[in-house]
This record gives sequence, C-alpha cells and structure tokens, in this order.
Amino acid sequence: MRPGEVAWLIVAGAFLMLVLVLAVPILRLRHTVDAATRAINDLNDRTGPLLGNVNTTIENVNTALGQVHTSLDGVNAQLAKVDTITEHAQSVTANVANLATVVSAAAANPLVKVAAFTYGVRKAAAARRHADEDREVRTEIKRKRRAARRGDR
Repeated sequence: MRPGEVAWLIVAGAFLMLVLVLAVPILRLRHTVDAATRAINDLNDRTGPLLGNVNTTIENVNTALGQVHTSLDGVNAQLAKVDTITEHAQSVTANVANLATVVSAAAANPLVKVAAFTYGVRKAAAARRHADEDREVRTEIKRKRRAARRGDR
C-alpha cells in the first residue's frame, strides 16, 4: 500500500469514528425531537376544544353584557321618571310650605289679638278685684280706727 492510500484509510477511519461518536447524541436528539413533536401534537389536539370553549364562553359573556346593557337602559329610564316625580314632589312640598306660612300668618294675627284681649280682660278683672279688696280693707281699717278713737275718749 502506498502512503496516500494509508492516509486515506486513516482519514476514513477518523471519519467513521467521528460518525460513531456523533451518532449517539444524534439518536438521543431524535428521541427528544420526537417527544417534542408528540407534545406539540397533543397540545394542538387539546387547544382546539379549549379554544372552542373559550369562544362559547365569550359569546355567553357578550350575550349577558347585552342583557345587562338593556337592563341598565331600563333602569336609566325608570330613574328619569323618578327624577321627574321627585321634582314634582319638591314643587308640591314648596307649595304646601308656602300655604302653611300663609295660613299660619292669617290665623296667628287674629289669635294674637284674641290672646292680647283676653289677657287685658283678665288683668282688668284682677285689678278690679284687688281694688275692691283694697277698698274693703281700707274701709275696715278706717272703721276700726274710728271705733278706737270713740272708745278712747
């Protein structure tokens, strides 16, 4: 054999050794790639129904939100009516307060006059009663003094 052929044999042997050394990691890598492929396929198989359920849930939420929106529109309409009723009640309350003030003023003035007149009559009657009593007391005192003077003489 010639030296060039020996060199080729050494190169071929080295290449064979390289292939054998790299074959084991490549085979293990193939198993890893297969496992990853299976995991991805399982994920794809499970994702479809999951996304279908998510779409159904979103549709149900959108329907519920539509119903809530409709309900809120109804509530807002009722609140507008309540606001109108409240405004009318406030107006009626103000009118009743004004009427009460007028009636109170109309009734209070004559009542004050009647009360003042009654007080004056009572005061005059009491003064007259006291005056009569005072007159009787004075008359009695004068009579006793006269009697005492007549009896002392």
